Amino acid sequence: MAPKVYQIGTAFIFEPETEGPPFLTSDDAVSLIGEARSSGATLVAIPISRLNDDFFRLRTGVAGAFLQKFVMYGVQVVILGNIDEAVTASIALRDFVRESNRGKAIWFCRDETELANRLETEPPA
Repeated sequence: MAPKVYQIGTAFIFEPETEGPPFLTSDDAVSLIGEARSSGATLVAIPISRLNDDFFRLRTGVAGAFLQKFVMYGVQVVILGNIDEAVTASIALRDFVRESNRGKAIWFCRDETELANRLETEPPA
């Protein structure tokens, strides 16, 4: 399956394939940002199927290094999928998700419907 580029409201969204190697490094983030920008997207929606367990274990630093690139380059990123199990297992992750969802740079959404609802009330910057 190829990456998807679609529009919700005023947001142009780049969503990589659901299958493939996990995104782990800041270089992976930069590649995604480049693909998104070349497709005209302003937001990257990453399916959780492309993230490994270390991403959700904050002490590994994988999520921090990866997500920081999106913040640095000014590209909004959404982690797309149900992470209830990981959030239940980690107070630190729960707090990180809650704080991220309060801002504009990084969101965690269960699915495209939740993303669409968020974008209706909080259009991209």
